[in-house]
Amino acid sequence: MKIRRGDTVVVITGKDKGKKGQVLKVLHEKNRVVVGDVNMRTRHRRKTANQAGEIIKYEASIHASNVALLDPKSGKPTRIGSKVDEKTGRKFRIAKKSGEEIVKGKIAEKEVRKAPPKAQTAAPEAAVQSKGKSQPFWKKMGFGAEALKEQAEVDGSSHMQEDHSVPDQAQRESSRSHSRGS
Repeated sequence: MKIRRGDTVVVITGKDKGKKGQVLKVLHEKNRVVVGDVNMRTRHRRKTANQAGEIIKYEASIHASNVALLDPKSGKPTRIGSKVDEKTGRKFRIAKKSGEEIVKGKIAEKEVRKAPPKAQTAAPEAAVQSKGKSQPFWKKMGFGAEALKEQAEVDGSSHMQEDHSVPDQAQRESSRSHSRGS
C-alpha cells in the first residue's frame, strides 16, 4: 500500500466525501486506513463496578481506495509514484501531479475526548467548605423551625420572630359544631 501513517489525505467517495485528515493507522492486511475525524462512530460503554458509563467517539477504518493523497504543492488529490535517487540509491515517494517528493508527516498526539464528570469536580470544593460546619441535612436544605430562626437572624427581620402558628381548636369560636352526629 502506498499510503502511510502521517500522510494527509482527502476522502474521495462515501458519506465523508471531501473531508481531509491525517492517516492515524494503516491496516495492511485489510487494505484499510484510519483517518482522523473521518468516519466517526459512537460507542456507548456500560457502567461497571469500577468504572462509570461513558460515550466514546472514535474513527472507524475506511478502505484505502476511498482516499487520495493530497499533493504537497497544490493541495489537490493525487496518485503516488516512487523514484530512486541515483546518487544515494534511496527510494522515495513522489506526487504524480506535481512531481514533488512526499515527506513523512508528523502525527499529533491523540487528545483525550472524555469530559470530566461534573459531580466529581464540584464535590471536593463543597466537601472542604462543609467540613468546617457539621449540620444535619434539614438545616442545609433550609426547612424546620431552627432553620427559620437562623434565617431570621441572618436577615435581621423582626416579623419572623412573631408566632404565626395556627391557633388551637379550643380557642376558635365557631357557630357550628364540628363533632359528628350532633
